[in-house]
Amino acid sequence: MKVQYWSYQLKFRHPFTISKGTKTHQPTLIVELEHMGIKGYGEAPAIAYYNIPVEKMIADLEEKKMFVEKFAFTDPERYWHYLHHLIPNNHFLVCALDIAAWDLYGKMKKKPLYQLWNGDISKNPITDYTIGIDFIEKMVAKLREKPWPIYKIKVGTADDIAIVKALRQNTDAILRVDANAAWDLATALQLIPQLKELGVELVEQPLAKDNWEGMKVLYKESPLPLYADEACVYEQDVEKCKDHFHGINIKLTKCSGITPARRMISKARELDLKVMLGCMNESTVGSAAMAHLLPFIDQVDMDGPLLLEEDVATGLTYDFGKVTCSDQPGLGITFTGLQASEHK
Repeated sequence: MKVQYWSYQLKFRHPFTISKGTKTHQPTLIVELEHMGIKGYGEAPAIAYYNIPVEKMIADLEEKKMFVEKFAFTDPERYWHYLHHLIPNNHFLVCALDIAAWDLYGKMKKKPLYQLWNGDISKNPITDYTIGIDFIEKMVAKLREKPWPIYKIKVGTADDIAIVKALRQNTDAILRVDANAAWDLATALQLIPQLKELGVELVEQPLAKDNWEGMKVLYKESPLPLYADEACVYEQDVEKCKDHFHGINIKLTKCSGITPARRMISKARELDLKVMLGCMNESTVGSAAMAHLLPFIDQVDMDGPLLLEEDVATGLTYDFGKVTCSDQPGLGITFTGLQASEHK
């Protein structure tokens, strides 16, 4: 096995703002695993509030590179288990390597990943498109610029209801609201009934990630389904969400890859929780990993390639919310890269 990697600062089409801050570029790490002449690709974007910058991923990969490469690769699940113990404090890097391992494995088996997992792509959910926090007129302009069947609206301001009202006046599309843990219980109890009146479908992470007592109350009172995001990062978090949330949002980067995400989906089904797959503004590389999981989930937020002005791969198509993978094996992508430093 040989590993290479590239780091990028991918530019957003518009500055991207959520309740935690604003950014103009998405830093991301792309990794390549080569085994017996076959190459697999994976990705992990860096998110500032998780304190794992690309530089940290690179430092950890350099430190463990010999061990990453010496593993006798047979299947991705065994490899993930090995990486999970080898690099226990960097789930983002493990995710990138896990995705690359699945891409490699699909190519070795000469099948797209969804076929390896017996997924029925005819029932794939369609992706929403995110409208980041901005002045209301700018949020309306972004919505008009991108006609779409489902929008995810970032909230967490003093004007949340005014924002959603203004957007609702400009579209009949499905609206989802993501508070990114910005509300307290009293605010959520006040706003959610008003959001229901405005035709909102669901609310993501209304309260702080550790406010389980508040979520217990809100779960009983809310007229809208509530989805955990920041409160459901790892496999062990899924069970905690029962009777506190109606569904979970799985992010591959945060949970450490496709391998644990598949187990989280199975666990959520056991607990009668709905499953959304969410993105962290991945390019086509990381988004393709999500695309192959679409047959197994209920909702998806995978608009990274639509929000970014730059991309480093081809192989995914977006058509008014419908995402289609190529029929090539593995992730079904072609890594194209940009002008960036290559590290070996």
